[in-house]
Amino acid sequence: MTRSFVAATLIFLTFFAPASAVAGEQWEWPLDGHEVGREFDLPDDPYGAGNRGVDLRGQVGDPVRSVAAGEVSFVGTIAHVRIVVVNHGRERSTYQPVAATVQVGDAVTAGQQIGSLLGTGSHCVDSPCLHLGRKAGDRYLDPLALMARTRRFQLINPDGPPPPPPIAEGGSFRRPVGGPITSPFGMRVHPITGVRKLHDGTDFGVPCGTPVHAAASGIVITSEFAAAYGNRVILQHEGGLTSSYNHLSVESARVGDRVQVGDIVGNSGTSGLSTGCHLHFMVEKEDKPVNPMNWL
Repeated sequence: MTRSFVAATLIFLTFFAPASAVAGEQWEWPLDGHEVGREFDLPDDPYGAGNRGVDLRGQVGDPVRSVAAGEVSFVGTIAHVRIVVVNHGRERSTYQPVAATVQVGDAVTAGQQIGSLLGTGSHCVDSPCLHLGRKAGDRYLDPLALMARTRRFQLINPDGPPPPPPIAEGGSFRRPVGGPITSPFGMRVHPITGVRKLHDGTDFGVPCGTPVHAAASGIVITSEFAAAYGNRVILQHEGGLTSSYNHLSVESARVGDRVQVGDIVGNSGTSGLSTGCHLHFMVEKEDKPVNPMNWL
């Protein structure tokens, strides 16, 4: 049997699973660790290669917890992979490979253990991984979109200047600007070149000229124009991390400057290879791009 068969069977399960409590707007992490091994990458073809969920690195035996309240709708083995499905009403979450500690029909709460992570059947080749899926009907959705750890609302004085974005509740970085996420980290077709490649950061939709704040304290190591990224500022942080702020209209920080979290490093713009006003925010760990939302 193939993974395509597993996916097709899960479609059947999600259509015929009983309804339960409606999922909340935010999911909890199913593992204690938050290390993402592979991002959601929905293929263009229904049977094409890709990743219809997110792979979270862990260790064999790690507790696996329900991301939201719901009802267990499936516990079983498909193509030699042990799977648990929890129905949240409009959406369903799937977990594999998992040794279940729950049964079909069990009501579960957010964060309740539903099993433990297995080593056999992992999507990751170099370590055990939990493959977490999110489905609405027959549509595959990105689980990480519901697992961001930033505050959703902040009261401000309508007559005063906008405050810097708040520090994330569960992360180590501060969100550099407000505004919606217009393009997440992950594989996509580039809107200008038409090439399918990694989108190496998160795009926030904000008007040109919006102040851009340092996501964490650090030292400016780059302040320059780059052909693709336009005007950009790069900060070096502790732990082998860097953050970069791209497509700026103005750079306010210079190489060698020491900046504190929340300091303005520039203003958003549309310089470089850009389709409109926004901030392209990147985080790199040991010179490799990682999903910024894991740090916010």
